[in-house]
Amino acid sequence: MRYSFRGPIVAVAALGFASAAVAQEASKQGGAPKQRPQTLYQKLMAAPDTGGPAPKRDLSGFWTGPLTPKMNMPPLTPLGQKEFKANTPDPFSATSNDPWATCDPFGFPRSSTNETRGIAFAQMPNRLVILNQYQRVFRTVWMDGRELPKNLGAKGGPDATWYGYSVGHWDGDNTLVVNTAGLDDRSWMDRRGYPHSVDLRVEERYTRVDHDTLDLTLTVDDPKMYTKPFVLATNRYKWIPNQEDEEQLCVPSEAIEYRKLIVVPAGQDQANGKK
Repeated sequence: MRYSFRGPIVAVAALGFASAAVAQEASKQGGAPKQRPQTLYQKLMAAPDTGGPAPKRDLSGFWTGPLTPKMNMPPLTPLGQKEFKANTPDPFSATSNDPWATCDPFGFPRSSTNETRGIAFAQMPNRLVILNQYQRVFRTVWMDGRELPKNLGAKGGPDATWYGYSVGHWDGDNTLVVNTAGLDDRSWMDRRGYPHSVDLRVEERYTRVDHDTLDLTLTVDDPKMYTKPFVLATNRYKWIPNQEDEEQLCVPSEAIEYRKLIVVPAGQDQANGKK
């Protein structure tokens, strides 16, 4: 299935109008509004079969999650509050500085907190690769015992990158622990616009509960922006039985066209009281 920027954005923009129309029509006819079709994730979450016990030290394959996982409110420092207030996360706003509005890279950890409906793991000698369905990006997690590079993003050290540098290890037979650093501070933590500095450290804990269920706890530590380490997000993924995935892309030319043809003429900012 081809899945690009314009499709989901236009669909979301139209959803409010469509929902109101359906409800109004149902009211006229004295009936309840039609239910929206279940997503693959919702169907799998409702399935009683667990697929059996989890295999040891193996996350290989494709998994599906909700559109957005459960996220917590970060404890911001004064600098963090200043940076957060400077961000306008509405991709429907002509004045938004959300990287998503122009299809800039999500970076990490936003790749694990935004558009999480598809993820995959591929285990290779000395490393593991985490693949995100959205934007077809992957991260290499080194499993050979190496440490994270020193002075990441600082003078004399490696440059910070959108997805950083990751090392991992197994905690028991069913939990993969991934530590990541060296993250480009142009990215956001999530779709709400929470910022981070190049000093950010992230820990992911993926626990395979059973064959068909994978839980993620994502903890962040960034003393410049947040007063203490905290759990940014928790998510539950379900094993995809047929192991198929989608092409889910944010296409820059489509995003620019959408902003020119729909966002600006519609007066979205004026409607929301923005200049």
